[in-house]
Amino acid sequence: MKWFGRKSGREGSRPVLARGQGAGAVLGEWPQSYEAQVRAGYAANPVAQRAVKIVAEGVAGAPVEASDAALLKLVTARSQGQELGATLAAHLLLHGNAYVQLLGTSAGGVAELFALRPERVSVETDAGGWPVGYRYRVGGSVTTIAAEDAAGRPQVVHLKAFNPVDDHYGLGCLGAASGAIAIHNAATRWNKALLDNAARPSGALVYEPGDGSALSPAQFDRLKGEMEAGFAGAANAGRPMLLEGGLKWQAMSLSPADMDFVGLKAAAAREIALAFGVPPMLIGLPGDNSYANYREANKAVWRMTILPLADKILTELAQGLSPWFPDARLWVAVDKVPAMAEDRERLWRSVSGAEFLSDAEKRAMLGIAPESGA
Repeated sequence: MKWFGRKSGREGSRPVLARGQGAGAVLGEWPQSYEAQVRAGYAANPVAQRAVKIVAEGVAGAPVEASDAALLKLVTARSQGQELGATLAAHLLLHGNAYVQLLGTSAGGVAELFALRPERVSVETDAGGWPVGYRYRVGGSVTTIAAEDAAGRPQVVHLKAFNPVDDHYGLGCLGAASGAIAIHNAATRWNKALLDNAARPSGALVYEPGDGSALSPAQFDRLKGEMEAGFAGAANAGRPMLLEGGLKWQAMSLSPADMDFVGLKAAAAREIALAFGVPPMLIGLPGDNSYANYREANKAVWRMTILPLADKILTELAQGLSPWFPDARLWVAVDKVPAMAEDRERLWRSVSGAEFLSDAEKRAMLGIAPESGA
């Protein structure tokens, strides 16, 4: 979380911060803007969309507990129909940044938490590069939200994924997956074009009139233009060709079967799933999909992706809300997560069999509160 208050450090001791490359820029021939990456990667790619939904829905469905009942109600409530946990998880995965506006009450409390669209938010800084506000732009309308209110309490909680080249903005997973997404989408379009045009490999036109003559410049230009307009490119892949006298078609390139487009798509899909921290098996990719492996993959995505992300979101929300809820704590009740039941059962069995531990020590190791009066 980027919570920069006046009490967070002395002005003279703060280092200078600077804007880096940014969250959406990716070098290469892939889409570089965040909106273009979302349209190509999330809206048009089933693998990326399903991977993000698995993580976001897992975070939303994780059983949450809090040190205060009012705090738990505030964090789990819906704001304008959005589920806060799933929205923040999706924003962190795709963009690398998530912004939560704390909407206050007339009495100085917090009424609700609303997740802002990260691509609409820009950080305003002071002379030393430290954030002092957030600018929210929708079309021609711009709203500036101060980082803190008059009492020094945060008005926006900024959750940020690690970015080694930027002090202000996090780095999402979508940029790292954009190359694999582009390959996956291109293979899909190519295969569809082949199906539409009765798959045929490309090659070369050979002019063999029999008398040794050659094409005139006008004939060559006309034939070249017809080839480019009607037969070149993925949209025309496999389109049948009508040849005039003296022209012969010579196949030159590899066929789609030789290029193994199915394997190429599967490899790209695995890279996409890897970028978002989801085992490929859970997205239905080819592999050893036995029940035991599926169960282990389900535990792996919870242990390595969903729980760490949920812990990051809950911890930083609790820190941002601490001025209203002293000693605020939010955490996932791991004992209530079905995917982790087997691991927790193994832990309980090990602790229960440790005869050298007292009951109080066993309860402490399992995260259970001491008995009343103990």
